[in-house]
Amino acid sequence: MSGEIFSGKRDFGIDPKTVDALAEQVKSISELGVQIGIVIGAGNLFRGMSVAEQGMDRVVADYMGMTGTIMNSVALQSALEQKGCETRVMSALQINQLAEPYIRRKAIRHLEKNRIVIFAGGTGNPYFTTDTAAVLRAIEVKADVILKGTKVDGVYSKDPMKYPDASKFEFLSYKDTISKELKVMDMTAITLCKENNLPIVVFNIKNDENLRGIIKGQNIGTKVSKEK
Repeated sequence: MSGEIFSGKRDFGIDPKTVDALAEQVKSISELGVQIGIVIGAGNLFRGMSVAEQGMDRVVADYMGMTGTIMNSVALQSALEQKGCETRVMSALQINQLAEPYIRRKAIRHLEKNRIVIFAGGTGNPYFTTDTAAVLRAIEVKADVILKGTKVDGVYSKDPMKYPDASKFEFLSYKDTISKELKVMDMTAITLCKENNLPIVVFNIKNDENLRGIIKGQNIGTKVSKEK
């Protein structure tokens, strides 16, 4: 999930009503019997790369961004548990008062017990984005697909917010995504998906029906994979 979504109509921070709506979406697909792992960005709280460009040490900025993902993860966990969903936050950064340390075998066991697992703290290392963290965790727990929930309804030829003539892609191959330098995920994340044949679906998570629709097989957003 994009961290920016968590701020709702605000410019910054966490909007409880938005988080509650996201939790409702997650609950609805949990009831379908799928195993769910979630990675959340921190764009609503802190952007490490942007701050680093303004002079802050990149390593420090990235670690601050990772702590932001933990804040968002705990907020979503609270909303999910209020709806009766058994949830675990597992963090790559040690913060035992709020989250379990990330251990791959334990994460898989939680998923097998139908607990919703929220992977926080990025990869635990600077210079890697939340996209890369999401792909890495997906590969480690043998996920079937990555669903990237954003503010837009798929991948476009250029920024649809700025250019009305931007065209949407229904399908992209890994090769085309990389060669066209499309902003699906960062190149490290896309390359990892390509090497492990892990498909990606980019969709608008602000539409409450989209997440459930994708799980039920509807053609929503943009699919990135080896073949259609």
